[in-house]
Amino acid sequence: MQIEVFIKYYLLAYIAFVNAISFTFMGLDKKKARDKEFRISEKTLFMWVIIGGSLGGLLGMRFFRHKTHHLQFKYGFPLILLVHLVLIVVLGLKMLST
Repeated sequence: MQIEVFIKYYLLAYIAFVNAISFTFMGLDKKKARDKEFRISEKTLFMWVIIGGSLGGLLGMRFFRHKTHHLQFKYGFPLILLVHLVLIVVLGLKMLST
């Protein structure tokens, strides 16, 4: 039982961290675009979203109004978030049944 609590808190901390990084990178890339500086690659932005930062990436995209016209971001981030939510529900139901 104690290990399950540890894993849950570890996962929550991981998800919070990855989403914070994803959100921050969207804002940082927007600033770099405005200042005509070297940018964060789209590959890096997507990597952080795929490894768990989908909500942070999507919120960052909306909050900073960044990459909102790029179809791969406009539809990709919400699709990845949907996949993450389905995984959470499936894994949560599986944990409840055991």
